[in-house]
Amino acid sequence: MLITKQITDLSCLKELAALFDLYRQFYKQAPDLVGSENFLHQRITNLQSVIFVVVYNHTMVGFTQLYPLFSSVSVQHSWLLNDLYVLPEQRGIGAATALLQRAQLFAQQTNSKGLALETAIDNPAQKLYEKLGWQCDTETLHYYWKTI
Repeated sequence: MLITKQITDLSCLKELAALFDLYRQFYKQAPDLVGSENFLHQRITNLQSVIFVVVYNHTMVGFTQLYPLFSSVSVQHSWLLNDLYVLPEQRGIGAATALLQRAQLFAQQTNSKGLALETAIDNPAQKLYEKLGWQCDTETLHYYWKTI
């Protein structure tokens, strides 16, 4: 049975940080458990993000992290779904679907405009996003400027 829950305190920080560090490694980052734990500690204690986890057989197998966004044009807030990760050996059990649906429910509960996410062009999860009602933005371009 899959259970999704929101992380509101530091009680499972070590387990979450281990999962977060695997997520970072998936994106070709060097392992850094201490850095991962410190990063999440700051997000949680400073209320800078919203984190949902999915638990399967009493084990945390995936998470998603949302960051607040604001639109001056629509004078509304929304959420950036910045991170979504499920352990490779647990993919296919519905964990990603559960996390995405929990994030969608949260967006509705907070009266936000919606959720945004960015993904690689070749990410197979696009099919899941579209199945759950996400739409690819074909009207705007996204640019990024690096300081380094």
